[in-house]
Amino acid sequence: MSAGSSIVWFRRDLRIIDHPALTRAVADGPTLPLFVIDPEFATSSRPRRAALAAMLGALDGALGGALHIAVGDPVDVVPQVAAAVGASAVHVSRDYGPYGHRRDAAVAERLGADGRRLLGTGSNLLVDPTTVTKADGTPYAVFTPFSRTWRSVLGESGNTDLLDAPSRPDWITGVPGHVGDPRPALGLTEADEAPIGGGHLDLSTDEALARWDRFRTSGLDRYGERRDLPAEDGTSSMSSALRFGLVHPARLLADLDPGSEDHRTFESELCWRDFYADVLFRRPETAWQNLDRRLDRIALDTDDRARERFALWCAGRTGFEIVDAGMRQLAATGWMHNRVRMIVASFLVKDLHLPWQWGARFFMEHLVDGDLASNNHGWQWAAGTGTDAAPYFRVFNPVTQAERWDPDRAYRSRWVAELDTADYPAPMVDHGREREEALARYKAARGG
Repeated sequence: MSAGSSIVWFRRDLRIIDHPALTRAVADGPTLPLFVIDPEFATSSRPRRAALAAMLGALDGALGGALHIAVGDPVDVVPQVAAAVGASAVHVSRDYGPYGHRRDAAVAERLGADGRRLLGTGSNLLVDPTTVTKADGTPYAVFTPFSRTWRSVLGESGNTDLLDAPSRPDWITGVPGHVGDPRPALGLTEADEAPIGGGHLDLSTDEALARWDRFRTSGLDRYGERRDLPAEDGTSSMSSALRFGLVHPARLLADLDPGSEDHRTFESELCWRDFYADVLFRRPETAWQNLDRRLDRIALDTDDRARERFALWCAGRTGFEIVDAGMRQLAATGWMHNRVRMIVASFLVKDLHLPWQWGARFFMEHLVDGDLASNNHGWQWAAGTGTDAAPYFRVFNPVTQAERWDPDRAYRSRWVAELDTADYPAPMVDHGREREEALARYKAARGG
């Protein structure tokens, strides 16, 4: 191979536009596009693995059939492939997740032993973790002040440059070890090719950008008033595309008008992604531990009766209509409306007094757009154990939430077919009583 050959290793950046690592690799000379099916993927939900398989097919098509898919531990596979093609460097988008950060450090060490380099360029965030800080250099623990500083640094050090696909790339092909069909390695069969996502999932960059264009022209200017209505198509439904990197958030940001309140509200959702990524990068243990360690003392229910209640929550059989509708939407589509995510999370931790980790793990097992930072710190927000100053005493009333956001019951009727019949269960708890119990437990845990 040419002395200037390199590898671009795709992970959560399954696109060829707005991809600075790809652009940099191709500029260096002949390039092998690589994706490694990591054994860690076995912990992902079947719908997410099925989506990944389809997205890899779309990426391969965008690369003209040049994508090399290998199977195994990246710490072993990436250096082996680099040696096979004589690559002097492996180019990646930086990964700030706990596992990805450890993996990349190990791969870099192995490559370095062979005289090769792992080069990170850009990331799948608008502003990389540790970039947004207070004046004294310490991190923010509250979203609103974080967002103000985040906006000020976007133009200075953010990942906001838009890039075309590389022109006339010199792809390296014919490398041994290529897996033509990724499905068996992902534990999938042909039956897993069925459409998934319930209309909220795109499998290619072209599909995702077409969805964004529809939302930008018909929904963005009403985002503030419609985003909390689960029966309406009032959100962008871009979460899966962002989670897999079919699009970079900079592409969305570029279309926003800073003078529009609706656009600024949407921008804040992009900021939340960066905020939670920043928190998790600085405190990786908070993927599964309380950020506010005072709440380690809170009394939680974990006995057999608690497990029974959890099973009813998972099955959408709580007797609270909007909770059950959300859980059934999740089971059927691998997606749940964001307002409903907050309602079902509050119900689990505040009405049932169960550990937030139970709900976070269930979501990660079923959500196609499941992102560790956003999912788990969203759960900590609902549980009052994470970021922001006071959400521990915020307890969503599932009845009034349903009346406010689904007034004609269109969402609930769609997902709970047996509403208003004898087959629908009575409410499993008294919300008013459990709210008082939850507040008492939080007060005790926080020392009065």
